[in-house]
Amino acid sequence: MATEFKLPELGENIESADIINVLVKVGDMIEKEQSIIEIETDKATIEVPSNISGKIAEVLVKQGDSVKVGQTIIKVDEGGKKEAKAETKSETVTKAEAKKLEKKSETKKEVKEPVQSGPGEIVEFKVPDLGENIESADVINVLVKKGDIIAKDQGVIEIETDKATIEVPSSVEGKVIEVNVKTGDKVKVGDVLIKVESTSVTPVTKKEEIKVKEEPAKKPAQVTSEKVESPKGELPELKPGERDDQPPILQGSAPAAPSVRRIARELGVNINKVPGSGEGGRISMDDVKAYVKKIMQGGVESVGLGIKKETLPDFSKFGSVDIAEMTKIRKTTADHLSYAWATIPQVTQFDKADITQLEKTRKELSPEVEKEGGKLTVTSILLKIIYAALKEFPQFNSSINMDTKQIIYKKYFNIGVAVDTERGLIVPVIKNVDKKKLVQLSIELGELAKKARERKISLEELQGGCFTITNLGGIGGTYFSPIINSPEVAILGVSRGNYEPVYNNHGVFEPRMMLPLSLSYDHRIIDGADAIRFLRFVIEALENPIKLLI
Repeated sequence: MATEFKLPELGENIESADIINVLVKVGDMIEKEQSIIEIETDKATIEVPSNISGKIAEVLVKQGDSVKVGQTIIKVDEGGKKEAKAETKSETVTKAEAKKLEKKSETKKEVKEPVQSGPGEIVEFKVPDLGENIESADVINVLVKKGDIIAKDQGVIEIETDKATIEVPSSVEGKVIEVNVKTGDKVKVGDVLIKVESTSVTPVTKKEEIKVKEEPAKKPAQVTSEKVESPKGELPELKPGERDDQPPILQGSAPAAPSVRRIARELGVNINKVPGSGEGGRISMDDVKAYVKKIMQGGVESVGLGIKKETLPDFSKFGSVDIAEMTKIRKTTADHLSYAWATIPQVTQFDKADITQLEKTRKELSPEVEKEGGKLTVTSILLKIIYAALKEFPQFNSSINMDTKQIIYKKYFNIGVAVDTERGLIVPVIKNVDKKKLVQLSIELGELAKKARERKISLEELQGGCFTITNLGGIGGTYFSPIINSPEVAILGVSRGNYEPVYNNHGVFEPRMMLPLSLSYDHRIIDGADAIRFLRFVIEALENPIKLLI
């Protein structure tokens, strides 16, 4: 008869949790303390270990479910333990066998050379590394189905990460025999997406070397790996400051009473960052108060801390409402800009550039650029000008490390350009602007903007920026205060150019095309005088491009 494994007590009045990953499947052999599911509570993300062993007969939950304490997670056939023991019996060497090994303190198990799996082999295609510590993504479209014949580099699924919406290309070719994901699923790096009956050879990883370690005479020798690692699901050893009296489900979380945690939440404090002064690092109310006091004095990181959170009213009391979930890109944008606004002492400098002559020249040269497949715009011209300004004022091409109190000066020139898309703001980065001609920059700018709007932008094309340009001139407006794209230290906002009466040197008003510019900068590294010098450099280059040649 199958034994039910239920969600255990989570502590601190937590009654439910969201499942973010199911770590087992029907047919798996599991041991006690092996992780079954990964859940997220309002306190932390934790793995739930099993308290029984055997063969899994049924899995009753899936990723994305909300489960309550006491709810059945899996059913296990504990009779399967015998089978499990039989499978692992070969791992223990008997006394008689140990005697045969006395002459050898350690021997290597035979390791075969890498072999090739030929056509007809079943190959698993997994979620590849997504870069920049991105561990998961949302599936927004599955592009293949069972029975399809796919080629290498063919798109398999469309996913949305914190950075962008991208297609994941297959690294194998053949016939799809199984699709393990569907639209709306959340997948992690390493998850199996599809299984393919391969039509090409695939390398197989070399087996790991293992050693035979001698044990005392009373114990049979054990075959153990040279590199010993805790199997997935086993609880790691306690780190300094962790309490060993926590329930297994809470091992690794900050040791503090519920009342202390509640006060920390109300104050906006991350309880895991508070150093505990009690036994075993236990955190007291006084520790939280001392931490907050240090924050207010600028002694520790204080993003959004010390500010009381206001609860939103029930808007439906005043009329009908619609509620929509933020897209992943919108969530990331909100978090990133909140961080930038809270941590960067930002100042914005405003000025205007007379682009009357530039506009005339731009229109004359546009047909030549269009023949090459690009479009000559003020933004593409600004790419070249900003590169020259960054070279002239290196503090604008830097980042700040407040932990080490260091300034990182960059010797490369990568410039991001903000693109308005249906799913939110995306900033593709044009690399090595200093090494490209204006025509090439115009072509690349158009291609990246198109890819961003069509959700085909890659992660690599969103990374490595030194400075950002955001141009709202095509929509309207006069001036605005753009938020710095951290860890950069400056951003240039461009508004709509308009003809204005300008008093010339001959004492006469004449119509001139004036372009409003807004430069936001990080006052920790850039002073106001340097900021206006930078902006005047940009303006003079727009008004008289020949200056760049000089």
